[in-house]
Amino acid sequence: MPQGIRILFEGNNLQRLLLALVEVIKLSAISLVIGLLLGVFLGILRTGNNSVVKGLLKIYLEIFRIVPLLVLLFVFYYILPEVTGGSISKEVVSLLVFVLWISAEMSDLVRSGIQSVSLSQVESGRSLGFSRGQLYRYILLPQGLKQIIPMTLNLVTRVIKTTSLLMMIGVAELIRVGTQIIEHYTVTIPTVSLWIYGVIFILYFMLCYPLSWLAQRLEKEEG
Repeated sequence: MPQGIRILFEGNNLQRLLLALVEVIKLSAISLVIGLLLGVFLGILRTGNNSVVKGLLKIYLEIFRIVPLLVLLFVFYYILPEVTGGSISKEVVSLLVFVLWISAEMSDLVRSGIQSVSLSQVESGRSLGFSRGQLYRYILLPQGLKQIIPMTLNLVTRVIKTTSLLMMIGVAELIRVGTQIIEHYTVTIPTVSLWIYGVIFILYFMLCYPLSWLAQRLEKEEG
């Protein structure tokens, strides 16, 4: 058996990698559920008539598009405890930053989806006496959200891949755990990094490829 494969089954190395994978899935799932729901709400607000709210949400989106996510992680990690006067766990900081990032991106997708609904559909709803709330409920949201499903799946994939940045603030995700294992064996087995990062590549691929494949298929069907 090659040394690299043997390392995986030595001690609790494989268990640590799988637990780190679970951590990636957990953080991604929680932040996605909250962030996507919040993003839908903010996206609706961005299609409203209040120019002040729309302007503030536009600035909010641009902040998360312009400032690297790693910088935001460090800012929240070091500043939040100072502001709140207490300690905040790395996982909470991670969730907060990811939720804000996801909701900003999702709000723009929802805005574009709603605005892509044909005017004739909206006029038909108005002719039936629909209120603004009913227009969103029965026409704008069902049709607008359906159109952005492929882009939402791409966002989900990006979120999963971006969890690798969390190693920088000490979260026990795949890259950090893999690096710790590599550091333990790097002197005795120089090729350990190739094997460990290879396994991490496979795990990320297994998580992301099905979503990416589904997004591409949906895009082709709509096209």
